[in-house]
Amino acid sequence: MAISRFFARRTALCTLAAAAAAVLLPLPSAAQGFPTKPLTIIVPFTPGGTTDLLARIVGQELAAELGQPVVIDNRAGAGGNIGAQAAARAPADGHTLFMGTVGTHAINAALYKKLPYDPVKDFVPLTRVATVPNVLVANPAQPFKTVPELIAYARANPGKVNFGSAGNGSSIHLSGELFKTMAKVDMQHVPYKGSAPAITDLLGNQIAIMFDNLPSALPYVRSGKLRALAVTTAKRSPELPDVPTIAEAGVPGYEAMSWFGLFVPAGTPAPVVGKLHSAIVKVLNKPEVKKRIAEQGGEAHPETAEKFAAFIQSESAKWSKVVQASGASVD
Repeated sequence: MAISRFFARRTALCTLAAAAAAVLLPLPSAAQGFPTKPLTIIVPFTPGGTTDLLARIVGQELAAELGQPVVIDNRAGAGGNIGAQAAARAPADGHTLFMGTVGTHAINAALYKKLPYDPVKDFVPLTRVATVPNVLVANPAQPFKTVPELIAYARANPGKVNFGSAGNGSSIHLSGELFKTMAKVDMQHVPYKGSAPAITDLLGNQIAIMFDNLPSALPYVRSGKLRALAVTTAKRSPELPDVPTIAEAGVPGYEAMSWFGLFVPAGTPAPVVGKLHSAIVKVLNKPEVKKRIAEQGGEAHPETAEKFAAFIQSESAKWSKVVQASGASVD
């Protein structure tokens, strides 16, 4: 999908926000019988990753809340597009939910020339589930220990600092591209087929740095095999309280995060949307759920559907510019 077309469609987010506002309306009796069968949460990535783990944490509690089993359906591939397409085509009766991400709903529309779903028109947002920081990590053998030292080294050695990612156009890749632009440094991107092989080469000092999701990098930071230079969010992570944010460390205004949220297909009745939203927010506010999400390096983030819709709009605009500046594109 062309970027110009993407921006032309951004006005449709007003419609999305209006649909989201319906969540706040009183629930008529038509919603009282819902759900009538097991629910499914489609996860657009493989089991064991952050998206999958969050879906299982929420799904377990949601099943108890709504009185029906919740099944996790992993539909991995194409940067989340396969799962998103399946969710968009599911019956709009509230029994199929989708665990969307910054990729499926803020990056892919600008990245992919052909997108098999419309992130605005095909979905109604329920709530953000969690935000997860990325962390800037370096091999300890590299000659820099802080972000200012990294910036100074990269400026003195243009193009010699390699940063790995989980793939071209991934949130990990684009976190690095945003850093390059804002810090005014020239670094070389090295894409991998997933985060794991990138981490392997980082541990072997084949690449210098990486902007990785905190949950996957944290064990290596704690063991001393990788050095954490900064986290990418606006505030420090409770898991790494002594590690500054990139903004604190010398790049004011820098902020990037992985985020995850639940959606239903467009056309789902407003009373059902409202009942789902209320149940999910209740689940996310439980102390034990917040604790389990924190153990994954994330932060529970229940919010109104209107706020979630506005957040998606701002994220879409932000990452579209980064994709365009990086030249990243996927056929």
